[in-house]
Amino acid sequence: MEAFRTVQGEGAHMGRSSFFMRIGGCDVGCHWCDVKESWDASVHPLTELDDLIKMPGPNDTNVVITGGEPLMWDMGPLTEGLKARGLKVHLETSGAYPVTGSWDWVCLSPKKNKLPKPEWYGLANELKVIVYNDDDFKWAETHSAQCGLQIERFLQPEWSRRDQNLPKIIAYLESNPQWRLGLQAHKYIGMP
Repeated sequence: MEAFRTVQGEGAHMGRSSFFMRIGGCDVGCHWCDVKESWDASVHPLTELDDLIKMPGPNDTNVVITGGEPLMWDMGPLTEGLKARGLKVHLETSGAYPVTGSWDWVCLSPKKNKLPKPEWYGLANELKVIVYNDDDFKWAETHSAQCGLQIERFLQPEWSRRDQNLPKIIAYLESNPQWRLGLQAHKYIGMP
């Protein structure tokens, strides 16, 4: 769908210069999705694999593959090509599809419309749960219980309800220190 260089605005790698590849196509369908234009893969022109692999520049070290839901497609050839260039390859996924590709970092963000495949819980380095309403705290704990102890856990307010949910998340963190506050810092500073 698009490729761009920016600062990672979320999660454990927040603040790192990163090259993003947003893959078109998603059938998970979250009502609060902030990239709904990614859902229909057919409206985005196809890009040759070799061209994708060449996109990151000489100073790029981290490539973040996101979507939509990138794992609707086989990510093996893309990740192999990027890693052959010496790049670290990160994934942002709902985990709704089987594992493909080779990843240096996996951010699992489970969605209610399509649950993650069980194998993702053992592969994820980071768990990001979007807090839209109060039920999402229980949702977060359900998925946290399936992850390893060393995983980074983030509760992130859904952007349109951040003013309402931020105080609730902060209060929750006080009695649940295994979680961290996740913010979309790129939106606060006006970056893509």
